[in-house]
Amino acid sequence: MAIKLDMVGIVVADMKRALDFYRVLGFDIPEEENDRPHVEIKHDGVRIAFDTVEVARDVYGAWEAPSGHRIELAFLCGSAAELDELYRKITENGYEGRREPWDAFWGQRYAIIADPDGNLISLFA
Repeated sequence: MAIKLDMVGIVVADMKRALDFYRVLGFDIPEEENDRPHVEIKHDGVRIAFDTVEVARDVYGAWEAPSGHRIELAFLCGSAAELDELYRKITENGYEGRREPWDAFWGQRYAIIADPDGNLISLFA
């Protein structure tokens, strides 16, 4: 049996706030999605879904806010300069930078930010 990653789901406390963050990150998400309880976008063949806590409660039968490091999304940037610029743009828009861009020992330019729900987002080039 073969499987393929098709969708990553993210539970959000505030849909507009979450979508605004992912817009700054670079996703094209129409503003009219802000009030919906479930939003899906496609990115390079993978769907990213955003669900409100209420939707998660309905789907899973209950919802308990997770704690600690849960999942990390990692996005490839076109160059080190683009990564640095994106990190600056994100933090200037009031979102949390967890680790400023640095040249990692494994040869990549790397930075870590957090979305409004505390999910870690890695940027690398």
